[in-house]
Amino acid sequence: MNKKVVFSGVQPSGSLTLGNYIGALRNFGELQNEYDCYYCVVDMHAITVPQIAKDLRKRTLDVLALYIACGLDPEKSTLFVQSHVPAHAELSWVLNTVTYMGQLNRMTQFKEKSRKSDENLNAGLFTYPVLMAADILLYQTDFVPVGEDQKQHLELARDLAERFNNKYSETFKVPEPLIKEFGARIMSLQNPLSKMSKSDSDENAYILILDDKDSIRRKIKRAVTDSEGVVAYSDEQPGLKNLINIYSVLSSEDVETIVKRYESEGYGKFKEDLAEVVIAGLAPIQATYANLINSKDYLEKIYKEGADKAEYHAMKTLRKVYKKVGFIPRR
Repeated sequence: MNKKVVFSGVQPSGSLTLGNYIGALRNFGELQNEYDCYYCVVDMHAITVPQIAKDLRKRTLDVLALYIACGLDPEKSTLFVQSHVPAHAELSWVLNTVTYMGQLNRMTQFKEKSRKSDENLNAGLFTYPVLMAADILLYQTDFVPVGEDQKQHLELARDLAERFNNKYSETFKVPEPLIKEFGARIMSLQNPLSKMSKSDSDENAYILILDDKDSIRRKIKRAVTDSEGVVAYSDEQPGLKNLINIYSVLSSEDVETIVKRYESEGYGKFKEDLAEVVIAGLAPIQATYANLINSKDYLEKIYKEGADKAEYHAMKTLRKVYKKVGFIPRR
């Protein structure tokens, strides 16, 4: 019996954060045991903002190495680089022709970026949700692991699949979201009402997966809490709630146990212990990454084999699409 297909991708646009690990990478390893998983390094998405070429190449390998260090098995999952499979760009062009301008205008991330600056407001920023839809639909994806903030992009992919199917006959599966409720969204350490992001201008707002011990301790010590002074799990204490979520996920302890332990200790002791929990949680990932990133031949083997497998399945979908829109097949 064929397994259901899962697709997800991570941009190599900067070092990955603890939020990326808890919200995505940590769960990817669990999914590969149940699903046929395609995990992509989406370098084509990354160039919608200015990049330095050598840095982008390095970060692409970094993400691939971190995929494996976080538990992805190349024997179980297909790991590849987006630009190595041209079908992503080719399907994106076809899907552009069934995408309405109004839909793209309503995309929250585009509206936010256009408000910040029009200096690099390029067409790629406007249409990248279509490329994202192509990424997903190419592999006849059943499920996409997404956070609440990404559901809008998946909705577009679903809309485009249904619109194309209605216009040209059944071609794409309509993907469903796969949302992990607890710990799925780790917030900024400085502004707990915003998601932890590697693009934050304040380096104290996020912990990187590859941060050293002293950096982790310093950032957690400086993390925003409140003036209550009592360890409790409450929406009225969003900073503390975020830190407790991190502690719970990485220690595998339930929230009630953690709160009970520190309810008479105050924030200082809690933060000290949390820092050690984070350090211990990231240590094996960092050690595996350090070995992998120096094994360029091994990483090259992984992304080449991954691209070959991904391309085989992507081209099956693309050939159907090209036939249905009326393109003459290349012999």
